[in-house]
Amino acid sequence: MEDRNAWFRRFHPTAAPKARLVCLPHAGGSASFYFPVSRALAPDVEVLAVQYPGRQDRRQEPMIPTIGALADRITALLRDESGLPLALFGHSMGAMVAYEVTRRLEAEGTGPAALFVSGRRAPDRYRDDRVHTRSDEGVIAEIRRLSGTETDLLGDEEVVRMILPVLRNDYRAVETYRHTPGAQLSTPVVAFTGTEDPVAPLPDVQAWAEHTTGGFELVPLPGGHFFLTRHQDVLLRIMTERLVGAVPA
Repeated sequence: MEDRNAWFRRFHPTAAPKARLVCLPHAGGSASFYFPVSRALAPDVEVLAVQYPGRQDRRQEPMIPTIGALADRITALLRDESGLPLALFGHSMGAMVAYEVTRRLEAEGTGPAALFVSGRRAPDRYRDDRVHTRSDEGVIAEIRRLSGTETDLLGDEEVVRMILPVLRNDYRAVETYRHTPGAQLSTPVVAFTGTEDPVAPLPDVQAWAEHTTGGFELVPLPGGHFFLTRHQDVLLRIMTERLVGAVPA
């Protein structure tokens, strides 16, 4: 039996939320990345920030090597999160996991109210990236290029030793993922992206439109791969409008 508290962090639990938002981290990321989102959306929207195994307080647990296996575990836990409109948000690797969770929920007849994806190409748009096969220095260089981790921390040998296995595992999961053709989603999709993101060019992000019949919106914002930290207010406003608007009057 899965430990729900290990997987889902409710940083700001509320007695009567109007909706729930499941937030899935990027490669090497953790649930704490979404603490500011949880604080900003409470009390109307309860955030469930996902903590993948193998990091922070779950560092002793085996990491999960594939996007599909992650999606299976998270979907099983979400079956009990009923009674409120539910949406998913994922950045980069998290967007891929969120998409696969949405596919599984729809197959079970419990599709979410919305899927928000950020900093990620459409599921069937691939690049010949092999970051997970690089040396330790090569992995760190890629993280620095994307500015996803504080570079000061990367100068700390102990911290580097701790995060490199997680980074390599997550990059392997992303880079070996292949989209399985199937029915389009019926869930509305909103795709946020940075206009200068080197790994998510606008045409590849626009291609998310091909994966849903439920409506699609592209929201380009200035910045690189981690543009969302500069534009949190825009993302929160759009997600709140979509989620709270899904609640019957």
